[in-house]
Amino acid sequence: MKKRTLLIVLAIYSVLSYAQTSSNSSEELLRINTSKSEIKWSGEYAFYYGGHDGVINFKEGYFLKNNGVISGGEFIIDMNSIKSQDMDNEESREGLDEHLKDEDFFAIKKFPTAKLVITSVSYHNDTHMKIYADLTIKDVTLPINFQAEVDYQKEELTTRFKIDRTLWGITYNSKEIEGKLKDGLISDAIGFEVKLRL
Repeated sequence: MKKRTLLIVLAIYSVLSYAQTSSNSSEELLRINTSKSEIKWSGEYAFYYGGHDGVINFKEGYFLKNNGVISGGEFIIDMNSIKSQDMDNEESREGLDEHLKDEDFFAIKKFPTAKLVITSVSYHNDTHMKIYADLTIKDVTLPINFQAEVDYQKEELTTRFKIDRTLWGITYNSKEIEGKLKDGLISDAIGFEVKLRL
């Protein structure tokens, strides 16, 4: 009788262990293709028409997928790759790029990477969602959220959003920090268009 009871207990334990393993194995890690993924950025003058735009590259990143849907992820951005694209003059373009990398903006010698970590995802339907994430720039981590869309055939997620750069300590020529009478003020909003592909 004791032997039979022991066998039943072992059988139940095996079933529970398998169920736990199966549950854990439903989580997938999907690495992005950094050569096919991209970030486009844009900034505008505060009181004049015009501004600058460009690109910046992902260093690495991955999605977490649970039960067939995206549930998390982490993405590292190579701040040294930031480039402007709106000027034809090479010298002017390189001058802006170096300015973006120095202490006035992203201080890449101190902070060579930025990071976005998806903390949760709220689905509107199969392809549209609201993503909640923590964004780290210049060693400052703050929560953000944005709408996103998935194209499963292309294995691609796209989104557009803006941040207030001053919250991350990027205050150069900010109208809120510098005052509204200074010439050449820059909008505190930085816009991003992001494409993540597997």
